[in-house]
Amino acid sequence: MDTITHLTTWEFAALALAALLVGFSKTAVSGANTVSLAIFAAILPARASTGVLLPILIAGDVLAVLTYRRHAHWPTLWRLFPAVAAGVVVGAVFLMWADDEIVRTSIGAILLLMAAVTLWRRRTADAEDEPDSVTTRTGRVKARSYGVLGGFTTMVANAGGPVMSMYLLSAGFRKLGFLGTSAFFFLIVNISKVPFSVGLGLIDGPSLLLDAALVAFVVPGALLGKWALNRINQRLFEQLVIAATVVGGAQLLLR
Repeated sequence: MDTITHLTTWEFAALALAALLVGFSKTAVSGANTVSLAIFAAILPARASTGVLLPILIAGDVLAVLTYRRHAHWPTLWRLFPAVAAGVVVGAVFLMWADDEIVRTSIGAILLLMAAVTLWRRRTADAEDEPDSVTTRTGRVKARSYGVLGGFTTMVANAGGPVMSMYLLSAGFRKLGFLGTSAFFFLIVNISKVPFSVGLGLIDGPSLLLDAALVAFVVPGALLGKWALNRINQRLFEQLVIAATVVGGAQLLLR
């Protein structure tokens, strides 16, 4: 990864901003880190960028769990994990042959599709749906579908955040339940991706050195997110999550 060791000052500054945004997204607007994903993929080769970004995401996940651990909805998590595991395996196989252009195009298209589906569902669904709706047959099918897509996108490009954001919004989660559930979900899933990423050569010495320099920027981003969350109402929160998904997906698709 020669590109990683020859960054300009401006390129490193952009990556630092993206790392700060990761922290913000983990404690405030989940899905906003698709912008971080796009920045990393613009500065580094798309495949290499996933290996650099993964440890930074894990650092953000740890901070999010420490902040919102009391608000996780574990029945939702247990229903998602088997499907997500299948999606991660499929994503790892996909990465064995896909080039950078295929990765960007595939993920961008999926993100935009998920945003469109969520907007459509929110127009037609009962506004009083609760998270425990995952116990219904329809809820189980939806959990499995989003779980496979979430596992695939998170393995291929660390882009599972928007997919799971769309699922949690469609299931009726409020802000704290949304953030607590997604915090545990991504901490567990991202840690499970590390062996795959190492095996594929996406995480190595140079990438970890860059991570060591960037991870410090995650903390102020997380603190800023925690401060901002109390000042964002539910409707604006949902609009920001969907908007961040659309922006991130469009950036990947149009590059």
